[in-house]
Amino acid sequence: MNNNDVFKKLRVALKLRDDEIVEIMKLVDFRITKTELGAFFRRDDHPNYKECGDQVMRNFLNGLIIHLRGKKN
Repeated sequence: MNNNDVFKKLRVALKLRDDEIVEIMKLVDFRITKTELGAFFRRDDHPNYKECGDQVMRNFLNGLIIHLRGKKN
């Protein structure tokens, strides 16, 4: 299982839309467009598929923590 699979599963499990994921990434000052995000959710044989790197996954998970729990005091 790679980062793309984990990202897809979290997106479905948490019922997140692309615009919500973009906002979550902004919480940790990581800018990503909906187009870039869509490339992670494509099938791996699609020509526009892009591998989700560790940096993107790390920033998404850190942003998700802030989104769900709030900022740490």
